Amino acid sequence: MSVLLGEPPRPMTSSPLPPTAGAPRAAAGTSGGRGSVPDVPTGDLREPARDDPSPEDPSPSLGVDGPSPPVDGASPGAGAPASVPGLLTAAVGAIGGTARPGQDAMAEAVWRAIGTGEHLAVQAGTGTGKSLAYLVPAVAHAVGQGASVVVATATIALQRQLIDRDLPRLTPALAPLLGREPTFAILKGRRNYLCQHRLRTGPPDEPGETLFDPAAVSAVGQQVRRLGEWAASTATGDRDDLVPGVEDRAWRQVSVSARECLGAQRCPFGSTCHAERAREAAGRADIVVTNHALLAIDALEEFGVLPEHDVVIIDEAHDLVNRVTSAAAAELSAAAVETAARRCGRVLTAEEAGPLREAAEAAERVLAGVPAGRIDDLPAPLASSLATIRDAAGACAAQVRASGSDNAADAERLSAWRAAQAALDDVGATAGRMLAAFGPDVAERPDVMWMDRPPDGDSRRPPTLRIAPLQVGTLLAERLFRRQTVVLTSATLALGGSFEPLARQWGLPPPGAAAGPGDGVAPADGAAPADGAAPADGAAPADGASSAPPGLAWSGLDVGSPFDHRHSGILYVARHLPPPGRDGLPEAYLTELRELIEAAGGRTLGLFSSMRAARQAADELRGEISQPLMCQGEDATAELLRQFTGDEASCLFGTLSLWQGVDVPGRSLQLVVIDRIPFPRPDDPLASARQRAVAARGGNGFMAVAAAQAALLLAQGAGRLLRTTDDKGMVAVLDPRLATARYSGFLRASLPPFWTTTDPGIARAALRRLAAQPGPP
Repeated sequence: MSVLLGEPPRPMTSSPLPPTAGAPRAAAGTSGGRGSVPDVPTGDLREPARDDPSPEDPSPSLGVDGPSPPVDGASPGAGAPASVPGLLTAAVGAIGGTARPGQDAMAEAVWRAIGTGEHLAVQAGTGTGKSLAYLVPAVAHAVGQGASVVVATATIALQRQLIDRDLPRLTPALAPLLGREPTFAILKGRRNYLCQHRLRTGPPDEPGETLFDPAAVSAVGQQVRRLGEWAASTATGDRDDLVPGVEDRAWRQVSVSARECLGAQRCPFGSTCHAERAREAAGRADIVVTNHALLAIDALEEFGVLPEHDVVIIDEAHDLVNRVTSAAAAELSAAAVETAARRCGRVLTAEEAGPLREAAEAAERVLAGVPAGRIDDLPAPLASSLATIRDAAGACAAQVRASGSDNAADAERLSAWRAAQAALDDVGATAGRMLAAFGPDVAERPDVMWMDRPPDGDSRRPPTLRIAPLQVGTLLAERLFRRQTVVLTSATLALGGSFEPLARQWGLPPPGAAAGPGDGVAPADGAAPADGAAPADGAAPADGASSAPPGLAWSGLDVGSPFDHRHSGILYVARHLPPPGRDGLPEAYLTELRELIEAAGGRTLGLFSSMRAARQAADELRGEISQPLMCQGEDATAELLRQFTGDEASCLFGTLSLWQGVDVPGRSLQLVVIDRIPFPRPDDPLASARQRAVAARGGNGFMAVAAAQAALLLAQGAGRLLRTTDDKGMVAVLDPRLATARYSGFLRASLPPFWTTTDPGIARAALRRLAAQPGPP
């Protein structure tokens, strides 16, 4: 801690938190699903006096033994024109970078996975250069085999990084070695592209969200007019290219779903359709960049929406389960049924559409009496209403289909027909799915259903029934992993020192019985051990890897981080504070937060578990600290981040969207404060149902669901601190349970291996010394 504390490592007067198995996040590897959650202590942790671990005293490796398979750079198939190490060297040189052991190890592991067909999970810390590490072998495979590789990301920011920065610099650098310049394209769902036909003909009837709100109608109208102006100049029609963006209500008026689309052959704008052009470009590309949502739709639908491919690389894979769950979810409200009836009325007679309109009116009365929260037993009135909606929508849909031939020649009538058919299919299928969600064994039910009721006084959003899959592992195993080779990567994949918690959610097999106790974490041969951890011999599949079901064999690899976490960052846990309550932030938390901010001189990102807590902290501290303080929601998030980055003394408070993806290097961010362990709410319908299902099968529902989610978010939040090798600072967790609870070892083992203390005096002194250091000239 010589950098932050101004002194060399020494015996601490205030003992740091005791280490747990796997707590120092070393570069790691685990094979064939090998890797398990560390044992959870049965009692509160004690804090025996001990020396601060130093780089000269590394933690023991927890890896599997065995030589790593040789990687000579030859193609997994025949005819690759150049070795992956050579291609990576050329790519790094072209962008002016330097060689990184973790990047080399990851590229070789990805290449090996493509060749063997064994799925791969790679944890690569910030600064590893993981995008090049997977793009280079992906390009080599695509060009060498004449195949396409799909790269899926969770966020727009990473998609833009790949398409606008990484691939444009990478492909010309590799062209001389590959014999031609690789090609790439981006592809999204049809709803993400402006529809020229919809823009000119207008939208079908939508739910009356703004019917009695003239201001909202005016705002949406202004945005639609701006979309019309943008349509004349955009080359892509991609919503993400529109800056600033527009509300969903405005975008819906100029876009269509796949089911609403007329088809390129029938649409008068088919030859210039933005969505069709994107699909055509993707069909010719070596690398196709897409998002998790479209990857999920490709897996869910019986027809393919992505080009033919044999390799999928999933970046930001820590968010895959959430994205797939969202894609597989559905909702139903009285307004949605009324919309389907109105659309139906444009194609059929009022008499034919009448039963569905009556079903919508009845649903409004029934839904008004359904309490918010998870629905475990389907009430008779709700069951009757859902059955009526299902049957009425089905009857209307059959009549609409029968009238299809009358609309084929007229684009406008065909558009109305498609819109009606799509709405009817959606409403009818969702009502049927909800009726089928209530089997006798609650733990074996495929779906979870709940009522989402808007806050009191919010009339803009109607009461809505929602349904989502209880788990998506089976879907991913059958529709994703068994069909192609999959590489999953993120800076945060090993929870509690193991890949198994996330692998289990992905539908990959649990640890093999023969894998042995040392299956958790060890680097591949040649990977740089992180923060002084001793390297292991390799990442070869452990004994028992062959026991994985066909198509589901996998291996895991942690290539470490280029950051020296122990000398660049502190984890401070405020053990002396009371446990968090349900009535807002305790006064002691606000006092602790104020003292930390003052010691740091601002430079603080406050990550809160709720928007209410973030606003409470902002409101109460603004009059007590001299540093500028901003709170999420006071302006666009991008603008708040710009101001925060530009003013070293400023503070920014916010919630979930700031826990991930915020990249503020340098002195503007030297303190990350987390108010409480981010467990899901006890009344979260999906998380609570998943916990119950795990417990019913004899597992630990809390650890498998709640603790895993909290560990993931904690790791993501802590990852905001160090963004370059020159960054220094502190992660302060105000929740004392991170030091005292039985599950605290699992959570801390998911965090970067910062030097750790529970002494507030040491924490504040370190922040003051850091703030006093001169900045760059």
